[in-house]
Amino acid sequence: MAPLPKKKYPKARQGKRRSHLAKNPSALVECSRCHSPKLSHTVCPTCGTYDGREVIEVKSTTKKKKK
Repeated sequence: MAPLPKKKYPKARQGKRRSHLAKNPSALVECSRCHSPKLSHTVCPTCGTYDGREVIEVKSTTKKKKK
């Protein structure tokens, strides 16, 4: 058999042990061209620019209604 603890550990000690496991929200920065929020060090999904230059061509996602 495996060794077992002789006493039950308090929940406060368990919380102190797991205090660094909480999820943090990702830090968003403002795009310098279109001013929409984006992840830092990534291409802007709205305008397709990175570091002041256009890296990818973004297609428009809006659909026109037929009359």
